[in-house]
Amino acid sequence: MRVFAVLVLVCCAAAALPASPVRAGEPVVSRDFMVSTANPLASKAARDIILAGGNAVDAAIAAQMVLGLVEPQSSGIGGGAFMLYYDAAARSVTSYDGRETAPMAATPDLFLQLDGEPMSWSTAAEGGLPVGTPGVLRMLEMVHAAHGRLPWADLFEPAIRLARHGFVLSPRLYLVLDWVEEPEKFETFYRFYFDHNRARKPVGTRLFNPDYAETLARIAEGGAEAFYAGPIAEAIVQAVDHAKVNPGLLTLADLATYRAKERPPVCADYRIWRICGMGPPSSGGSTVLAILLLLEGRDMAAVEPGSLEAVHMISEASRLAYADRDRYLADGDFVAVPLDGLLDKAYLAGRAALIDPLHDMGEAEPGIPPGWNSGALEPDPDVQQGFSTSHMSIVDRDGNAVSMTTSIEQVFGSRLMVEGFMLNNELTDFSFIPEVDGVPVANRVEPGKRPRSSMAPMLVLDRDGRLVMAIGTVGGSRIIAYVAKTLIATLDWGLDIQAAIELPHHVNRNGVTELEEDTPLVALQPELEAMGHEVTIMPETTGQQGFRIEGGLIYGGADPRREGTALGQ
Repeated sequence: MRVFAVLVLVCCAAAALPASPVRAGEPVVSRDFMVSTANPLASKAARDIILAGGNAVDAAIAAQMVLGLVEPQSSGIGGGAFMLYYDAAARSVTSYDGRETAPMAATPDLFLQLDGEPMSWSTAAEGGLPVGTPGVLRMLEMVHAAHGRLPWADLFEPAIRLARHGFVLSPRLYLVLDWVEEPEKFETFYRFYFDHNRARKPVGTRLFNPDYAETLARIAEGGAEAFYAGPIAEAIVQAVDHAKVNPGLLTLADLATYRAKERPPVCADYRIWRICGMGPPSSGGSTVLAILLLLEGRDMAAVEPGSLEAVHMISEASRLAYADRDRYLADGDFVAVPLDGLLDKAYLAGRAALIDPLHDMGEAEPGIPPGWNSGALEPDPDVQQGFSTSHMSIVDRDGNAVSMTTSIEQVFGSRLMVEGFMLNNELTDFSFIPEVDGVPVANRVEPGKRPRSSMAPMLVLDRDGRLVMAIGTVGGSRIIAYVAKTLIATLDWGLDIQAAIELPHHVNRNGVTELEEDTPLVALQPELEAMGHEVTIMPETTGQQGFRIEGGLIYGGADPRREGTALGQ
């Protein structure tokens, strides 16, 4: 009863938007715990769960339920997630896979038209066809059973009360509503966020979502099973299979048989640290690690952050790592992924020798990692940035930690709103082309398969297994480049977590070199082009959330490019 009473007071207070304590260049400092999420209301809910006696897992569950309400464009119970969990007592890392799966009726030609040509991404991304079986709730229930402390039902109270009592429509939510073309095609979504004049409801509007409150109340009482069977599941299948845009293939059996998975993390030693990430079906962890290991033989500490040398060297390492990613990475339950070979230090040293410090190499070819003997695969580079993702990094009073990236793919996912939440469009992360000249693409659609992801929740440990840092971000396949740069900024350049997060972005996914607009990096364009880079200037709107532990203090950082907030005590 004490915990419930605390939560009641917490949630009513949370209905007013708290101001962010994060200022540019200044991390939040705490001795006890730290939560960093993409929205102040979610961070407050997570913090208050810890104050009520909960741990990092409990806080993450509460934060996810709030994010699905106040940041519905990015994540929610209709999507999927990857989580890394650090157990302070055991000094161990476990990873959990809550990625969506393709319906059992899906075939490799899911996104091919009658003429054999692939659908355009924008056409395929809306409606029922791209909806995968949601996985985040099964994953969170699995993690809570293993590591949670407070009762499952208590963790839903903050979001339920916000949904019933209302929350303020934020500037970020208002902005991204304008990115949805023809929103009236999706009636439930349209009625909720737009007025009768087809205008977006203005910033400051108090939104109430009683349907979401009722959905969460059912899950709080009945566990994840209340989502995967019964009225909620029936509503999901009805919305997907009878969508006015791109009717889909999801069935009640797909929902009933979905299982989250505990998987071994992918880890590697980088200088004096042990860095762990998520393995397949995410390409994030291994590709971030490959970029770091390709640069390990160079004195990156002597390189000036944001300099010509920094942008060039990280871009060249990224080319090589992305080339291997595009060929080999997919769901390891369906494809033999040569993970050990891709991170073999001798192999990567040979790849690193291809980097010319004075000239851009152009498009890199994938290598042949040791242990690869499974025949040919066709590369499958990403063509679309996924905007709709969120990340949280949390460490509790006992030193246990969560680094979790969660997504519904594009902004507002499939645009299908069911029972108060948005459904994902994650199946568009599969390759639209199943094979080329008879050679299969690793990331082709298959029944029950999980699409390749770039989500890269990461944890950094010292060589004694003590927790040092957590980081992650949003940004589709650019996530890998963002996270790698931030790790280099903290571990090699010695920047504090907030400064590292704010450092201007540069990205190369084995193509053009992107420089973040309105930053000092733009001035490097002529020199980079003289080295052979094709350069583009563009926004790089990340949502990095992280913390670093030093000298007995926890330093929290949150990305000012979005509405992120770090809170401690």
